[in-house]
Amino acid sequence: MPTGIINTVPAIWSGNEHGRFASTIITDDPKDCAVALLGIPDDTGVCMNKGRPGAAKGPFSFREALSKLGAAEPAFFSWPRIFDAGDILVGKTLVDTHSRVTEATLALLDLGLFPMAVGGGHDLTFPFVRAVAQKSGTLDGVYFDAHLDVRETEGSGMAFRRLIEECGVSSLYLHGFRPLSNSREHYNWFKANGGHLQSSLTQPMLPRHARNLFASFDLDVIDMAHAPGVSAPNPSGWTPREAERWVFECGADPRMRCFDIMELCPDRDEGGRTARLAAHLFLTFLSGFASRT
Repeated sequence: MPTGIINTVPAIWSGNEHGRFASTIITDDPKDCAVALLGIPDDTGVCMNKGRPGAAKGPFSFREALSKLGAAEPAFFSWPRIFDAGDILVGKTLVDTHSRVTEATLALLDLGLFPMAVGGGHDLTFPFVRAVAQKSGTLDGVYFDAHLDVRETEGSGMAFRRLIEECGVSSLYLHGFRPLSNSREHYNWFKANGGHLQSSLTQPMLPRHARNLFASFDLDVIDMAHAPGVSAPNPSGWTPREAERWVFECGADPRMRCFDIMELCPDRDEGGRTARLAAHLFLTFLSGFASRT
């Protein structure tokens, strides 16, 4: 891994009970691992867009919840081997941090690992997927969010516009869109640039035509009754059960090239339930990944 841009892996994995999932996580050598976890503890973009600060603590809170969740040997399958690559060292500017995310993700891809990121503001999906696009070529995107995130200006709402304009992403499929929270200008840009709104009520089915896919999960797609600890709480969002079936489908699809979970804001997380939900969705994706044939 590149030096000077990644913190050492948190000590939270040491000393975990043998029967827990956390005891299976590798921190010293990615050899024989299939999946890499990358923390991106930055909420600069959230603050720029006047969201609730605190998502910089998201990766730590996520790992803390994950350390207490999941069996080391689940009933019906075996986990892929997970390498925790640590956390990105945040740069002095948003652009600097984004460059570090792309560099670290490219290094994980060069090791043959499937990258999974946890943040952090949703702008971080842009540099994360940018690295995957450099390796995979044409990508189509699936994302779960109450917001379009196609702002022209820098900040947490910029990611998917940048992916279309700068990274060759062909089309976007958004689940969880809330019309009251999005401008007509942004909606018109989205529709004019390969954007599709998808219903959560149908049987999960990813785009059939795509050769390579990425998926991004913004926790604010979930109703705030279940996920209060986000940068922009959603009073009329999904249930965890709706999210779970889509996330499993993303993990199971062999065309999926990366996955991230963003906008976990621990300072607002009553009882830690949003962090626990994020950890559950991470494990759900991995269970889908394990089912790939």
